[in-house]
Parts: sequence; structure tokens; C-alpha cells
Amino acid sequence: MPLKPLKPITSGQRGTVLHSSDDLTTSKPKKSLLKPLNKNAGRNNAGKITVRHRGGGHKRRFRVIDFKRSKNDVPGQVVSIEYDPNRSARIALIKYVDGDWRYVIATNGMLVGQKVASGNSSPIEPGNSMQLKNIPTGTLIHNIELTLGKGGQMVRGAGTSAQLLAKEGKYVLIRLPSGENRQVLGECSATIGQVGAIDHKNIKLGKAGRKRNRGWRPSVRGVVMSPADHPHGGGEGKSPIGMPSPKTPWGKPALGLVTRKKKKYSSKFIIKSRRAK
Repeated sequence: MPLKPLKPITSGQRGTVLHSSDDLTTSKPKKSLLKPLNKNAGRNNAGKITVRHRGGGHKRRFRVIDFKRSKNDVPGQVVSIEYDPNRSARIALIKYVDGDWRYVIATNGMLVGQKVASGNSSPIEPGNSMQLKNIPTGTLIHNIELTLGKGGQMVRGAGTSAQLLAKEGKYVLIRLPSGENRQVLGECSATIGQVGAIDHKNIKLGKAGRKRNRGWRPSVRGVVMSPADHPHGGGEGKSPIGMPSPKTPWGKPALGLVTRKKKKYSSKFIIKSRRAK
């Protein structure tokens, strides 16, 4: 996906680098695969803010994505590459020979007219989905299942990919984008290839208003608050936080504290932690 630097006609456009729409083939989504998306502005069912800095933003509709890739042994064809406001990656509209339509995450290099398939009899080509035990060692993969039959949960963001390192019994060893090496059940499925929109990490929004359009509200530093509102607040003039390590607004240690449970059931599947050097 190419990038488009804007000309500095206004101050907000100076230094702005956005996605180009050259890779998109249509601007109208498939109506049968749309659902309404209600906003909660970071609030739970009681109206209490549980996630800060959320709210507002442009109205969106949810695109139903087929993360399970459950159309086994039914060939399909890419009809269009589309924009999805709910994720960083592009999505591809697939029409199967039985008349069914599905949205999938667009693989890097995917083109209109390309043939895609799911199932263990599918060829080893980007965009095809199959069980991990049938994918050759060293292959780049994405949209990886963590629980059998639940659908892809890992490696779905723009430009990301994991690598299948080895096969050990009923498990396969995968290196994730974070650097973590993890065992996953070989019967879980994954899609071959790298997620498209690989230049997403290089975009520059350019102005605060574009951030607000995406549903993000301003973040205020704790050091400029009063001590009643934040542990870092208070002091005369421009003062430091006044403590050995930073804390959250609720007094808990922040920045680097390991919050993962020491005896979590899935820790035995992590061969190498992402924190290991």
C-alpha cells in the first residue's frame, strides 16, 4: 500500500503522510456484510469510564470478517480490495463458487481476480488458509488460531507476520512479531503470507483533529495535574514526579511492571518470552 505525503497548503498538512487509495478497487462495501457499530466512549454497561481517552470520532459500520476461513475445499476469487475503518489492514471481498460472499484480511500483494482457498488440500500460496501442521517450516503466516475452531486471533494488524519455526509432536513453534516464541496446536489454522498495508507504520496524522476523527480524545500528563487528581501532580513550577518510579492515576506502578499472572495456564506454551534478550 503506497503512502501519500500532502503538500503544505495549510499548517495542518505540513509533514502529513497518509495512506494512498491507489490500492483500493471500490469505495462501496458489500451491504450484506455490514453491521451497525454502537459507540460506548470507553464506558461499561454502568456508564463508568473503564478505558480513558476514547469518544467521538466519525460514524462507522462494522465489516464482518471471516477469521475462521471455514469454507474448506470451496474455491473463491478476490472481487475487490477495500478500506476498513475498524482496522489498520485492508480487507478483500471473496466470492466463492457456491455463491457465498466473505470478507478476509488482505494479504500483501493480493490482487483482484486472484484465486483463494481454505483447507488442507489448498496450495501453499499467499492468501490460502490451512492447518498449521500442513504448512512448511519457515513460512510466513498471519491470522493464527490460538484456540481450535475459534478463528484467527493473532497477527492480524497491517504489515505483520509470524514465522513457523518447527514442528514438535502435536504442536508447532511460531515466532510472533513481538519476538515471542510460542507453541500452538498443529490443528489450529493460519493464513499464508504477510498482512498487507506494510507502510502503515510510516503514516503521520499531521494534526490533532485527525486523531479525534478516529475516536481518540486528548491525553493529559499527570505531572501537570493537581496532587488530588494524579500521584505525579503538584509541586512548585515545573517539578519532576517526585517518586522513584512512575505510577498510574490510581497509584499502581506503571511503565515496565509485569502484569501477567505468574501461574497462568498458557505460560507453559511460551518457549521464549518477548522480554528475553
